[in-house]
Amino acid sequence: MTINRRTLLAGTAGLAASAAFIGPFGMRGALAQAAAPKFKPEEGASLRLLRWVPFVAGEEEAWNANTKAFTEATGVEVQIDQESWEDVRPKAAVAANVGSGPDMVMSWFDDPFQYPDKLVDVTDLATSLGEQHGGWYEGLEGYAKQGDKFIAVPLCAIGNAICYRDSHMKAAGFEEFPSDTAGFLELCKAMQANGTPAGFPHGKAVGDGNNYAHWLLWSHGGKTVDEAGKPAIDSPETRAAIEYAKALYATFIPGTESWLDINNNRAFLAGQISLTANGVSLYYAATKDPAMAEIAEDIRTTTMPVGPVGQPVELHQTSTLNVFQHTKYPEAAKAYIEFMFQPEQMNAWIEGASAYCCQSLKAYADNPVWTSNPIHEPYSKASASLRPNGFAGPLGPSSAAVMADYVLVDMFAEAVTGQRTADEAIANAERRIARYYR
Repeated sequence: MTINRRTLLAGTAGLAASAAFIGPFGMRGALAQAAAPKFKPEEGASLRLLRWVPFVAGEEEAWNANTKAFTEATGVEVQIDQESWEDVRPKAAVAANVGSGPDMVMSWFDDPFQYPDKLVDVTDLATSLGEQHGGWYEGLEGYAKQGDKFIAVPLCAIGNAICYRDSHMKAAGFEEFPSDTAGFLELCKAMQANGTPAGFPHGKAVGDGNNYAHWLLWSHGGKTVDEAGKPAIDSPETRAAIEYAKALYATFIPGTESWLDINNNRAFLAGQISLTANGVSLYYAATKDPAMAEIAEDIRTTTMPVGPVGQPVELHQTSTLNVFQHTKYPEAAKAYIEFMFQPEQMNAWIEGASAYCCQSLKAYADNPVWTSNPIHEPYSKASASLRPNGFAGPLGPSSAAVMADYVLVDMFAEAVTGQRTADEAIANAERRIARYYR
């Protein structure tokens, strides 16, 4: 898809939405303070961006509208290629290693650390944006910074929260959603008995599968490695997490061991499950289909239950913008990213995403989208509360590889399905972790 001056009706709609957003919510003061562009595109530049397929139409429309505005302001045309969530990672890795393909990519988690020497140093850009807009959230900054150098620009956190059918919870005998893991298990048992079960992905789902597996481990006090990067998965806490996961899995709809990111959405909207964890996109998918009006009215959201560790510990999907060294137009790429982070564009994108994308810069935390609907509230603090996937060790090539290889996801899947005993699953995970943390 090429964004240019002559096309993209959706972009026109997005610009209109942006204009509507600015006036009522008093953003004009912020717009007046937008800094003059620091980066100037090369003569004759054009760009190609690889991004993940959007789950919220308004997010894509706002991004495309902002891209169209960039083209009109600079003359630089931007081609946007979309890939499924699972396919972005390998395609970006191939582009980095062969030195051709898209100029930029919206990557996942700590993927930039898999090929840092293939990325443009964007420290000047990221530092400038941080100074302009209140600074970066620490967790998101960690996903983009290697030492003192930014190898990527933090884009957003895609919040993950429990989505459930309120009437089905109450029919199972619960007036309020349990706040701890023990109560959550009892709720899932009761909902299964009522024929309205839960379902969480145990398959290789980039977002939902990793979010669930890391929550299982962390909520029970487990960790993949210690502060020094030494494998620490073999622990009583990990065994407790696996036993809990097995008990939960017994209440799930059959087949969750093969689920990818889309499957729990489909099962929930089809009425096959009544409880899962997802982005706010699940709610909006229901509101847009008249046939799902009853489901949409019944949906509630809340944060993940707190486990024995005694505090909220959640992995939220994170995305960064990376610029490949093979690009012919690095300054144009920086100019594009700089433009997208200015108040008019960024506020319109956050609003268009309808609470799906949580800001990476603190100045945008007061975007009114977060208080416009109670459904949004659990997603509003994702950027501030996220725990990096490499916990408790540092982020880097090793943590990126463990995540990309689905080590934790596989460990829990092997144990809950009976493919391996708990001890065997842990030993297999430890072997795989040690291979990357040499």
